Amino acid sequence: MTDTSLREFKMPDVGEGLTEAEILKWYVQPGDTVTDGQIVCEVETAKAAVELPIPYDGVVRALHFPEGTTVDVGTSIIAVDVSGGAAPAPAEEAAPAKPAAEPRPAEPAPAKAKPEGRKPVLVGYGVAESSTKRRPRKGVPPVAAPVEDSLYGATALQSVQGELNGHGPHGATAPRPLAKPPVRKLAKDLGVDLTTVTPSGPDGIITREDVHAAVTPPKTPEPATAAPAAVAAPAAPAPVVSYDGARETRVPVKGVRKATAAAMVGSAFTAPHVTEFVTVDVTRTVKLVEELKQDKDMQGLRVNPLLLIAKALLVAIKRNPDINASWDEAAQEIVVKHYVNLGIAAATPRGLIVPNIKDAHAKTLPQLAESLGELVSTAKEGRTSPAAMQGGTVTITNVGVFGIDTGTPILNPGESAILAVGAIKPQPWVHKGKVKPRQVTTLALSFDHRLVDGELGSKVLADVAAILEQPKRLITWA
Repeated sequence: MTDTSLREFKMPDVGEGLTEAEILKWYVQPGDTVTDGQIVCEVETAKAAVELPIPYDGVVRALHFPEGTTVDVGTSIIAVDVSGGAAPAPAEEAAPAKPAAEPRPAEPAPAKAKPEGRKPVLVGYGVAESSTKRRPRKGVPPVAAPVEDSLYGATALQSVQGELNGHGPHGATAPRPLAKPPVRKLAKDLGVDLTTVTPSGPDGIITREDVHAAVTPPKTPEPATAAPAAVAAPAAPAPVVSYDGARETRVPVKGVRKATAAAMVGSAFTAPHVTEFVTVDVTRTVKLVEELKQDKDMQGLRVNPLLLIAKALLVAIKRNPDINASWDEAAQEIVVKHYVNLGIAAATPRGLIVPNIKDAHAKTLPQLAESLGELVSTAKEGRTSPAAMQGGTVTITNVGVFGIDTGTPILNPGESAILAVGAIKPQPWVHKGKVKPRQVTTLALSFDHRLVDGELGSKVLADVAAILEQPKRLITWA
């Protein structure tokens, strides 16, 4: 007979058309009580890492897959017994006796009522702080969670804060340090235990500087009787990278890197790429960037050359709308988009991702700066959602930040153009009949030659270059 009280939670499609996801971290174990909306695990798809909330109240009976397993969408990953509801009392009675040093949490904490009629949240972010609660695993002594708990962090900041609030005041489990995913990864790479780091960020959050300070403690001042400064101690030898004698290292291709590889191969061998180049004097653009930094309307916003390059590309697309299109192979049609979702390629610990700014064509310069700042910060913190990487129409990749002059970028699948921006460097340049040092960069535009011919591609690239050379065209052409 089928147990009607047992609910099987299946791996959802947390993106658009994804077929599988890897389980990065379980936050519950069999026997734990869970509530509707509680984060139970973190998974990594081909696009991003996502935390999954459970849509049931009950007790965990089984985890069907261990951490590190790639599971197909639609496959059951956890079984929950919902017959006992969300009351934690039965689970507490079944738990083995524990030392007096581990008291039960205060009664008011779990008594927060769940809003009536709240819809179960299957995927995504923003679970209410009051709905996220994680009990200590049975049989595990009350020690602080190790830094190796997860590369990307156990829960969102709200979930961690809720966990801290749920512990008792006397002899309770040590709270897990607050730190963003990139900081946790940095600490893991440097071998730093976050529980020993003194936080300096707002609300007690550990920053990258705190981790580095823990690795290299501040030097104590030398007493007045110390040796003269001219006699310097020999420098410590540089650390030697050891591979334990191995001549090769094999790294599994999965997650974002696997998806990127498949997409780039598909793009390179599907769309006939053409790349054109132009070298341009951007001295006036660099000066305008410095002026905008002092503008009261741009205070607190990310203002850099990439902002004006993005605006220049948007103006060029407005003047040449056919560049903002895609090729529909099945229907044998060219689909011209009347909106621009501007993709910005970003290098992250998981690999290259391309989140995009929705409806970038309709944004003012301050709005575009704000969106760029949010996009970059979210990508660096590893919090980019799958939705942010869908629906792009044209992309910018800034290889100049690595000191590279330019490249021949491969199209993002489904898009017809991608602009590569090289490093801005002082170079000798003929200006007003004389050779002078000017700020110069090289732009490269790759496009799908099935729907973009040489004339159209050249016009777009020439327009971008003309705006960056004379940024006042942003006013006259926009």
